[in-house]
Amino acid sequence: MSKIIENEKGEIWVGNEKFVTLLSKEKIQARVKELGEQISKEYQGKLPILIGVLNGSFLFLSDLVKNIDIHIEIDFFKLSSYGDEKITSGEVKLIKELNADINERHIIIVEDIVDTGLSIQFIKKILKNHKPASVKIASLLVKPESLKYKTKIDYIGFEIPNEFVIGYGLDYAQKFRNLNSIYALSE
Repeated sequence: MSKIIENEKGEIWVGNEKFVTLLSKEKIQARVKELGEQISKEYQGKLPILIGVLNGSFLFLSDLVKNIDIHIEIDFFKLSSYGDEKITSGEVKLIKELNADINERHIIIVEDIVDTGLSIQFIKKILKNHKPASVKIASLLVKPESLKYKTKIDYIGFEIPNEFVIGYGLDYAQKFRNLNSIYALSE
């Protein structure tokens, strides 16, 4: 495998597909800092548990918690709905359950991207059985044009167009998660 190289125009190539910079690492980090500060203020005096949705949310969650200055706990769900495709299969599978007891806890679900809202609906059904004190959703990216399920996102990094994106945790066939910026497929 060869190195991933961004050219002077902010483009990278994946095979014969061109991706262009949608969000720079600087813009991402500035917004994540703002979200961390907002969560810190809103949960002052509480002990929220942030639940990352693997694999995509791990970079966002990592940077987010570095910007939260109150005590928190962390756990993870692992779901599958895309496989190696660019569009969701329409079916969500739970691969890893939570380890933490979330009864009467303040929960913040941390997603890399909310596309159709299917995964969030799936998670909310699971959480209902645990009777949490509150549930909020944080997502780095939201595609408003793609939403098929009514879903309130409480902490939004960026609203983006209905484009296929990679980088900063978002993958293409499990690759390109390690890019610092987010790139959109150029048609």
